[in-house]
Amino acid sequence: MSNYFKQVPDFEYVSRLPDAKISDYIPVKNLFKKGYLRDDIFQDLTFFTKYKVQGDDRPDSIAYTLYNNASLDWVILLSNNIINIQTEWPMPQANLDRYLLDKYETYEELNNTHHYETIEVKNSSGVVVVEEGLTVESDFSVEFYDWMIDSLETKQGITTPVTNYEYEMKIEDDKRNIFALKPRYLNVVKDDLQEMMTYKKGSTSYISETLKRAENIRLYS
Repeated sequence: MSNYFKQVPDFEYVSRLPDAKISDYIPVKNLFKKGYLRDDIFQDLTFFTKYKVQGDDRPDSIAYTLYNNASLDWVILLSNNIINIQTEWPMPQANLDRYLLDKYETYEELNNTHHYETIEVKNSSGVVVVEEGLTVESDFSVEFYDWMIDSLETKQGITTPVTNYEYEMKIEDDKRNIFALKPRYLNVVKDDLQEMMTYKKGSTSYISETLKRAENIRLYS
């Protein structure tokens, strides 16, 4: 992310340090300036390819694999609208193991049933009546008219238990399915980011394209 934060402009706040003079300022990065992909890019699948995160892959390692530049990890994150990498990116296996044991405390509880899901049910002509993977009660059943055999059918025993472990692993596995911006569009996104991060003239706080300064109310108090 270092490449990204280098482009985030600065903002000068009035210094509150004990030995600061009344006119002293402290420069900080303006984190209210957030980069993003334009809607015409983000919502168009032709700009992206599907990618499966493998093992303990990180955004920077994927950026190196795809773009030969690990500092473009921010492109991977923006392409998937990831804000909090701690919760929105698949955990390293060691971290996941610790998280599961902390949450469920014992292996026995980890392997207990979290919920039940349906198995697929079809009528005699092969039409799906109940989709696979619906969350239901353990005793869920379905009644339907099968016109091919002119019969009112009742299907029971069409659920399967999902353990806490399977539930958590499904969440993690879903995080592994991401989109990667195609390399030929990198320069477009880089130019967009530079434009987003540039201050425009017109406000009293404007100092330069990379710096704004807060009003110093201490001068008037």
